Amino acid sequence: MSSDAITRLAESVADLLLERDEVLAVAESCTAGAVAASLAGGGSAERWLRAGLVAYQEPVKRSLLGVRSQSLVVPRAAEEMARGAARLFDTPVALATTGVFGEEPVDGVEPTTVLIASLVSDDVRVVSHRLDDDPDIATDQAVELALTQLIDDLHRRR
Repeated sequence: MSSDAITRLAESVADLLLERDEVLAVAESCTAGAVAASLAGGGSAERWLRAGLVAYQEPVKRSLLGVRSQSLVVPRAAEEMARGAARLFDTPVALATTGVFGEEPVDGVEPTTVLIASLVSDDVRVVSHRLDDDPDIATDQAVELALTQLIDDLHRRR
């Protein structure tokens, strides 16, 4: 997906959040801030993007986001990251990414797998995706999938 397409998705997120008068927090692991950076390009981000946290290491996920799941690359961990971001930054909307972007499986999860958790009004949806093996392409794919999922959930949960 092109950067223009990702910018259009970010603009859609911005429009929906401004329409709802809500703010968003992001917690990222495997995408290392790429989702928040893309969202910041969505226009008027200072009005609807409260915060983004790159929780790459386990202690950060556990202490700041309250992740209790034994594995950090399972749906429960993604949900806990989204709930933790919403709690930490006091937002009704949150988006979280975790997964495996290395070359070896982790806890039985295949490489280039991303789990995306979107939280809207305390309702969380987690979706797992297999991505391209190239880490740069996989990151762009993960950003596109995360923004698309959030847009879908904002539409569904009006």
